[in-house]
This record gives sequence, structure tokens and C-alpha cells, in this order.
Amino acid sequence: MEVAMIGTGYVGLVSGACFSEFGHTVVCVDKEAAKIESLKRGEIPIYEPGLDTLVKKNVEAGRLRFTTDLKDAIKAADAVFIAVGTPSRRGDGEADLTYVYAAAKEIAQSLDHYAVVVTKSTVPVGTGREVKRILKEARPDLELDVASNPEFLREGSAIEDFMRPDRVVVGAETDRAKEVMRRLYRPLFLLETPVLFTALETSELIKYAANTFLATKITFINEIANLCERVGANVDDVARGIGLDGRIGKKFLHAGPGYGGSCFPKDTRALVGTARKHGAPIKIVETVVAINDARKREMAERIIEVCGDNVAGKTIAVLGLTFKPNTDDMRESPSLDIVPALVGKGATVRAYDPEGMKEAQKVMPHITYCTDAYDAMKGADCVALITEWNQFRALSFERMKQLVKQPVLVDLRNVYKPAEMAAAGIEYHSIGRPHVPVAPKG
Repeated sequence: MEVAMIGTGYVGLVSGACFSEFGHTVVCVDKEAAKIESLKRGEIPIYEPGLDTLVKKNVEAGRLRFTTDLKDAIKAADAVFIAVGTPSRRGDGEADLTYVYAAAKEIAQSLDHYAVVVTKSTVPVGTGREVKRILKEARPDLELDVASNPEFLREGSAIEDFMRPDRVVVGAETDRAKEVMRRLYRPLFLLETPVLFTALETSELIKYAANTFLATKITFINEIANLCERVGANVDDVARGIGLDGRIGKKFLHAGPGYGGSCFPKDTRALVGTARKHGAPIKIVETVVAINDARKREMAERIIEVCGDNVAGKTIAVLGLTFKPNTDDMRESPSLDIVPALVGKGATVRAYDPEGMKEAQKVMPHITYCTDAYDAMKGADCVALITEWNQFRALSFERMKQLVKQPVLVDLRNVYKPAEMAAAGIEYHSIGRPHVPVAPKG
């Protein structure tokens, strides 16, 4: 099939590359000429494991190409995907649909044959209906269908998620549109992947409900972690104890500094706005948003408390800046609250992240960026582990002690075991677990 993908951001680029891997012919279009030229040279603007190889393979096979010409991109398309940004709107936090509706208008002006116009961007309930109205108003002479096909891609494992998804959700109203979408996803039928067809509004809400539920699980276990610290319980054991219950599940029950990234913060705020607008406020989600925002700020206070309630003139080594491992995405990362708070209290911050420093420098230019974890530790009064990259899971404690002024580690991801750290002579502070003091020498 012929596919046009409008937008070469995270969702558009990954989806376009994966559809081409399915054997479809895909044209990715973007108004940003410099980005398109970079993609033509094989330069991938985001870090996603395996994406560069996948793009290269399908470009060479002639199944994937890039252009700034939307009319050219959709001239033979069976399906036109809208995968443009839907950032949070300033003021009310709702999704800004400016780019979605602009794409719909441009599609209407350029199409001259039947196609299914598919919203791949995360959009609030009612967006598909409005896209349909825009298309119909601009081209009453042309038969078109609109579908909703939300993505469920995790940064760092997006290709695997696309190729082997738990399910595919499609909001579509006609048999013809459903058949086009079935053909697009036919390779997944061999894996017996469930394909759920729903109304447009239902499909749109499924995406928000899914992300919000996961964000709620994260926030719940973080609140439980706070209680664990007060009563002497271990949040890791609590999470395992409840996660083994099949009704609950073990995923997204890892205590930490709060959720971030391009999806959860934006989508929870957008759902809050949508619910309020329709007179059905979701108090649970409103609370989740408030708790998560506060938690990121609280993490800086924890580090300051470990440093004797004063970091003025002290050096803090920060390991990990992105919101999660295996991505260079800094959007809404806890580090964006933690690091500036430390600097604001007079600390010198030496930071290292395997992939995120280029993006971090754009928003946090006034800290020192280091060549590796040990470079960041030089002369540090405290080491703070914010993002659990694999290379931070096997640090040399002896080397750490040689580099730092004080062997103190604040682990906001519970990577290490308190007893092992105490035995290694490192003062160790984690989330929701009993503190094990270092045994006095001699």
C-alpha cells in the first residue's frame, strides 16, 4: 500500500519506518527543509535504538523516502497519517491542535482521490470529528474517510512496540476505511495481534485513558514509597507483592522522581482539560498531575537534605538527565526541576548523560557537562542518580570513593541495594526503602 506520513517527529518517523518495514511504500513529509535534508543523508534527528538501521534499510529498498512537498507525498496515498505535534497549550494545559487542523486543510487542498485520513497524533476526543468536518467543508466533491489510530510507543523500545504491539486500536466508521486499516496492519495478523475497531471518539479516549492509568500507577507507588519511609517498609517489596497480583500487574510500579517525557505529562493535563470542559472532572487525574509536579521539586529537597540542608558551595554529580533511559528526550524530565533547584541553592552541578546532553544544554546551559560518570564525580560532595541508564548500574564503588570528596549517593531510581552500598562504605539514600548506615571503621 501507499502511505503518506505527515510529520517526522518521534511518532511520524518511527511509524513511517515501521510501515515501510511491513512492505508498504511510505513517504514522510515535513515542512522543515533542514530536517528533511538531514533524513535524506541518513541522519536521524532523535535517538531511538535501531531506528537509524531501519530507516537506512528501507530507504535503500525504495520503500521509504522524505520530502517537503505534501502534494507529492499524498498523490498516490491509500492512507494519509497526521503525525504532527500536539503540545500542551499555555494557560489551560489542553492539547494545541493548530498543526493537526492545518495539516487537515492542506490535505484537503491536495488530495484528488479516495484515501483514509488517519490521526496518529495524540488528540483529544472530538478531534477526528473536526478533521472530518474540515475535509468535508473544503472538498464536498471528494469521498474521504477519517480514522483514529493512536500510537502506544515507549521511547527506547518504540520499534519493538510497533512491530509486536499488545493491540492495535482503530477508530473508523465505514467498512471501506476499516479494510484499508486492516491491510496496513496485515503483517501483524500472523502474530494474532488484537485489532480493536471502535468509534472515533472511543479510539481517541483509549489513548488518553491508557497513558493516564499508567501515570496513576507511577504516582500511586511514589505515594506508597513516602509511606514506606515513615513506617520502615520497603517499597520494592511492596511493589512486588502487589504486582504479582494478575489484576494489578508489575509494570509501572517502580518508585522514583516522578514521570516525565513527551506523553504522560501532556496527556494527563489534556485529559483533565477535556473532562472539565465536558462537565465530568476526573479528580483522580487532577490529583495525579498535582502530586507528580510536586514530587519532582521534592527530589531536589531530598538531595539538599542529604547534604546537611545546605548545598551552597558544594559540588553535586548528576548521573542521567533524560526522563528515562535509551532516549535523548529531555521533555518534562525530573532533572529539569532538580538540577536548577540545586543550582539555585548555590550548588555546582557536574552532569553526565549518555545521550541527552546535547538536548540538555539547550535548557540547562549553566552546568558542567562531563565525558562520563566518573568525570562527573570528580570532587563531588554528593552523587545523585536521576536516570537509570544501564551503564550506571555497575559503577565501581572503589573508583567512586577515590574521586569524590564524600562517598554519598542519592539514588532516585533504586538501582542499588542499601546493604551492599553500606558494605562498600558508601552513604546511600534511596526511595521508599529503609536506610542502612555505613558501619563505623574498626
